[in-house]
Amino acid sequence: MAAFEWPWQYKFPPFFTLQPNLETRQKQLQAWCNLVLSYHKYNKLFSLDVTEAQSSPLFHNADINRKLPLDVVYIVLEELRKKGNLEWSDKNKKRCLIVWRTPEQWGSLLYQWATTNGLQNTVCTLYELVSGDDTVKQEFHGLDMVLLTRSLKTLEVQRKAELISFDGNDGVKFF
Repeated sequence: MAAFEWPWQYKFPPFFTLQPNLETRQKQLQAWCNLVLSYHKYNKLFSLDVTEAQSSPLFHNADINRKLPLDVVYIVLEELRKKGNLEWSDKNKKRCLIVWRTPEQWGSLLYQWATTNGLQNTVCTLYELVSGDDTVKQEFHGLDMVLLTRSLKTLEVQRKAELISFDGNDGVKFF
């Protein structure tokens, strides 16, 4: 797997300082939003701990000795929330879910995988879907359980799947 490609702005020190000019700031925030989403997608990450964020390479470029200030991290995260790409996991806004693909899109990928592998009318556990050997090469492998459940519910609405519980396990039956 190739290394993550950082955008050109990431090597530009002013990128790590909130810009005073409104037009420039909007472009800067858009670039940060794109970076957060692409970084999470590339690394198959679904959540972010804000207290740890500043020490991660995402918000700290050690090569140029720049770190995005915590208040600006929150501004970027608020932009992502407004766009529907972030949901707070707690009231204190310390953890969040990063949504780089909608539940409908995840549901479509899951259903495509199930039909390709002849799994209609077969029950799969949710654990099998996100952690099983058969899904290791799939984009949804490792998917956050909250997002997985939402994605499968979109398939339920379309009558392509049914969420079920059996013997203390949660599963899904694809149609």
